[in-house]
Order: sequence, then structure tokens, then C-alpha cells
Amino acid sequence: HLGVAQDRLNDKRVLIVLDSIDQSIQLDAIAKETRWFGHGSRIIITTQDQRLLKAHGINHIYKVEFPSAYEAYQMFCMYAFDQNFPKDGFEELAWQVTKLLGNLPLGLRVMGSHFRGMSRHEWVNALPRLKIRLDASIQSILKFSYDALCDEDKDLFLHIACLFNNDGMVKDYLALSFLDVRQGLHLLAEKSLIALEIFSADYTHIKMHNLLVQLGRDIVRHKPGHQSICAPGKRQFLVDARDICEVLTDNTGSRNVIGILFEVYTLSGELNISERAFEGMSNLKFLRFHGPYDGQSDKLYLPQGLNNLPRKLRLIEWSRFPMKCLPSNFCTKYLVHIDMWNSKLENLWQGNQPLGNLKRMDLRESKHLKELPNLSTATNLENLTLFGCSSLAELPSSLGNLQKLQELRLQGCSTLDLQGCSKLEALPTNINLESLNNLDLTACLLIKSFPEISTNIKDLMLMKTAIKEVPSTIKSWSHLRNLEMSYNDNLKEFPHALDIITKLYFNDTEIQEIPLWVKKISRLQTLVLKGCKRLVTIPQLSDSLSNVIAINCQSLERLDFSFHNHPERYLRFINCFKLNNEAREFIQTSSSTSAFLPAREVPANFTYRANGSFIMVNLNQRPLSTTLRFKACVLLDKKVDNDKEEAAARETNVFLSIREKDKIGVDVSCRPAYCFLVPPILREHLLIFEFEADVTCNELLFFFGIQGNEAVIKECGVLQL
Repeated sequence: HLGVAQDRLNDKRVLIVLDSIDQSIQLDAIAKETRWFGHGSRIIITTQDQRLLKAHGINHIYKVEFPSAYEAYQMFCMYAFDQNFPKDGFEELAWQVTKLLGNLPLGLRVMGSHFRGMSRHEWVNALPRLKIRLDASIQSILKFSYDALCDEDKDLFLHIACLFNNDGMVKDYLALSFLDVRQGLHLLAEKSLIALEIFSADYTHIKMHNLLVQLGRDIVRHKPGHQSICAPGKRQFLVDARDICEVLTDNTGSRNVIGILFEVYTLSGELNISERAFEGMSNLKFLRFHGPYDGQSDKLYLPQGLNNLPRKLRLIEWSRFPMKCLPSNFCTKYLVHIDMWNSKLENLWQGNQPLGNLKRMDLRESKHLKELPNLSTATNLENLTLFGCSSLAELPSSLGNLQKLQELRLQGCSTLDLQGCSKLEALPTNINLESLNNLDLTACLLIKSFPEISTNIKDLMLMKTAIKEVPSTIKSWSHLRNLEMSYNDNLKEFPHALDIITKLYFNDTEIQEIPLWVKKISRLQTLVLKGCKRLVTIPQLSDSLSNVIAINCQSLERLDFSFHNHPERYLRFINCFKLNNEAREFIQTSSSTSAFLPAREVPANFTYRANGSFIMVNLNQRPLSTTLRFKACVLLDKKVDNDKEEAAARETNVFLSIREKDKIGVDVSCRPAYCFLVPPILREHLLIFEFEADVTCNELLFFFGIQGNEAVIKECGVLQL
């Protein structure tokens, strides 16, 4: 009977383990109160549902984390090879499977046993299926948690698994579909089905485990209550590229489809979408086309145009959209987010459309965009991003109605190569919005007047504009933390500005020396000198200076400044080939976070040096799980066979990966996680940076990689600090 535990154990000192508790009645029957047991007793409960613990007043809660990447790797190997390391030739394959399983011990055990005894050829053949299909034994266990949810929470789970994993705007997108999205997310988190990272009241990042994502997508593939596979066009969500291609070319989508997530960049060829592709999908709410990205050619085409887009769309993401205008019957009533990067749009829609739900509009790099629609009804719009819209000549006066607008980015509303002039000459005069935090007018070359904006502004970027005056009232803008300006000699007439400017940009000026009044800019943090061909010396400036960037300053020889106590310092001297030895020594040896300068070899003070992009480092003593500090350097050179004109304006990514010997595939944790954006160079340059790494081994492999075709790595070096 239910009182047996209390009757028999109330005077005994006992250890009780209650495993996999999922219902409150189980705790009520066996261990409702601690006084049921003798003094010194211990009760251990395991559950996926934190609410059960809180409901019973249990405050000592330990959240079991995933094993580390290397521990997971060893666990998988124990099941697959009966030892904690892989057989020869299986190292990378074992690491791939471990990553796919997301370090979940259940998956590591099941799939390790599955692969045991297989040949390498069998492993290779099995991997593609593992990426998209869940093993039946894993699925049966994970599905218990899903089946215990109510219908609405099941629906929310499937939305996240199929569309919104690693997203932060789910509450906005789903507000019209669920009674209380916030509560539903917290319930899924308490049941350990998702993890939430709250950055602000409006942004909560959602992370779902890889295997749970596969579970959700597998549930959607099957007919409700059946084992048979549902035809792609009849499913609730479409996420498989092959299924999506079939639906978009054969017009087989139905009213069942409410969301499409298409990783376009994974396509090997091109796809011609039917003009009637969306006609049957009357309930489609979420359309997400990701890619192609930089360096990839266009992949989606609409040879016959597009008859319509579904009227209930709340989210549309479609980079490189190939039409000049959205379909004439496009409905904006439910639209929350429109994201059409690098599109061929010239305009979006005509007339005054209902935009009461719209919160974000991102049209960056849409070089053909000539005008924005009337936004007077977009009273909830918070972010408007238009940088790189080189044909945009004016902004609608309706911007003055956007009382919730927090960020307006117009950066680069000029020709991309800056050879022409920006077509945007002025902002609307009624843009004095109390909510606006961030205004970026960088490279809007014809903007001459200081913008009439709210004094609540926090970040104001005015570099590469024609603005020459700063209002005296700016002294009272208590929220302003960042003001970026271009150099002009008129600024010295506005001493109030010299107390506020944080970044100053010199571009193609004929100056031979930095004007004395620049030293009076008391809060100057970043100095940018681009194309200052006659400048010879950089003198001592404000004590607050921590970043110096000089690009194509062909006469620059001396650096007569020093840094004060700044924890982060950045020095960039690109194509400044006349720097004297003292200047080069200062750049290389100053305790800067990172530095970049012309050089022909790795400095001799680096203990470990090697040709190429990787180097093995043997530490003096074996560290026992400790944090060490290093300085690394990479010698880069312009790629010899790179004669494309566009390469001159393209940047290169340089990244670092560290692995401990014998731990194949497991990257060492670095702080910060380095990935450098390197501008175009004319010949050899040296990149130097410092970082911390958590290591447990005295043999480390440092690998430096490049993303892009504009530079090559000639040498590298490492120094333990």
C-alpha cells in the first residue's frame, strides 16, 4: 500500500535511488517527505523534468552536463573498438560519428555497438544515412519524452526541430500560433528537450540537441499515427533538400506545409523554381532559404517569374532573390521578418500595406534597390538594415512614424568600390525617434548635414560622410557612447566634439602630419588612416587610444606613440612598406592583442617556427589540465596566380585550430576563439596575436587555415609566454 515506505523505513538510515522519475505520483508514493526516513538518510532522484523537483521542494539540484568532446570520443571508441581509442585508419571516422551524436552517451553507446566489427568501407557507406536518420533504438528512447508532451508543446517541439534550432527570435515568429510561447519554451527546457540562453527580454537563444532535431524531423516525415512515409508535399515542415527541390519544381506542395528550411548552399547544381511553386501551400508561414553565400554562384532561378507567395507568411528569408519586385499580390499583414540579402529587388511593393507585425527588415547589399515602400504602418519595426544598397537615393518620410526603431544601418549606401558617389543625400527631417539606439551612416558619401536624431542615441557612425559640423547640444547627449567621424579640418572649430569622438577616419588626405588638435580628442579609441600617402609619422595621441589602423600609407616611417594600460590593443599596418626598424620592432613586441604589418619572415624570438601552415609544439613540462598563454604568428603572402580584379577588394579569413597529440578531431579550447579578417595585401605580411588555451598534454599541433583565395600561408611560429 502507499504508506508502506513510511511505515517500514521511518526509523532506518537508508540510501534510496529513484531513477527516471517522470510523474509526481511516483514521488508521492515512495518519498514524499524526508521525515518518512531515519536520520542521515540520502535520497537521489534522476529526472528530465526539473518541475517535479521544484514541486516537491527539492533544492539540491545537479544538472548533468554532456561529457567533453574527448571523453565522448573515448566513450564511443569503447563501444566500437573495445578500447578508448580507434583502430588505425578509423580516427577521423570515429570523430565524425561522435560529433554527429552530439556527445550524448545514449547515442555513443548505441551507435558504437552498431559500428562494432564493421570494415572501414562499411563505415563510410553508413555515415550519410546517420546524418539524416535516427537509429530506431535511440529514437524509441528519446520519443518517450516527446510522447509525454501535450499537443501544443509537441507542435512547438517540432517547430524548433525543423525550423528554429539555434535561433533567437522564435517568440516573435510564433506569437500568433501559440497561446504562450515563452511558457512553452520554459516547459521544454525544464524537460531537458531544449537549452535556453537569455540575452535580453527580446532575444532568447534556443539550442536543441542534434539527436532531438533528427527525432523531430523524423516524426514529421511519417504520417500521423502511421509508420509509412508521408509524401513531401503533404508534410508539415520541409527540411530535406531533395524533398524541397521536388516540391518546388513539381508544384506538389499542399496546405499542410507551414514551414520550409532550405539550405540552398548544399545544392550541387542549379534549381529552376516553378512560377506556381507556392500556389498549393496556402498555410505556409515560414520560408527560410539559406545561401548561397560569398564566393558561391547563384543557385535558385525563377525563369517564369513567381505568381504568388502565400498570404500568411510571417518570415521570409531569401538571399539573392532573383526578381525585381515581390509578386503584386504579396500580403504583408502577418509579416514579422523580411530578410532578402543581396537581392535583385528594385522595390518591394507598391502602396500603403498593413505592416503592424513587422519587426525586422534586412535588405543589405541589394545593389539595385531604388526605393523603400511606405513604412507608415510599420509601427513595431525595430531594426532596418540597408547597408550596401548602392542605388537607394532617398528614404521615405514615413520613417518618422517608427517609434520603436532601435537600429538603422545605412552603411555603404554608395557604390561598393567607392569610386562613385553615394546617391543618398539626406535623411528625413523627422527621424527624431526616442527608441533609436544605433545609427550607421558609414560611407554615405553625400550626407552633409548632421542627422536630426534623438538625444537617446548610443552609437552614431558617421565615417566616410561629408558631415563637417557637430551641434553643440551633443555635449548633453548622456547616452552617447560611440561617435565615429571622418577627418576634416573644420572639426577643430567644434571643441565640444573633441570630447566625444571615439573613432576618427582619415581617407586619401594630403596631410604630412597629424594635426595638433587631434591630440585633444580625449576619448579617441581608434585611429584609421587610409591612403594617406604623404604621412610620415604617427605622434603620441590621446591616452585612451588602443587601436591604430593604417592602410596604404606608403610614406609612413615612424611610430612615435606608446600605449597606456589598455587590456586590448590592436595594431594594423597594411601595405605600409616604409616602416623603419624601430616601428616594426614596436609593433612586433608591444603586448598587443593582435598586430599586422609588412614582414619577410617569422621573428627569431618565436621558439617554434615552421614552413607552411602547421607546427608541432613540445612543452617543457606536461601540464595537468591547465591554462597556458601563447603568442602565435603567421606569414602571409599574396597569392601568385590571383590576377582577378575583384580580389583587390576582397578580404581573407585566417583561423587557428589546436589539437593535442593522439586526440584526433578534438580542438583545444582557445580564448578568444581566433578568426582574423585580413585585408588585401600587395606582398608579405605578418599576423601576430596572443591567446589562452586549456591543455592537458605537452604535445600540441597548431594548424593555421585560410578561408578565401587571396593569400597563402608561407610560415608560422608559436611562443609560449
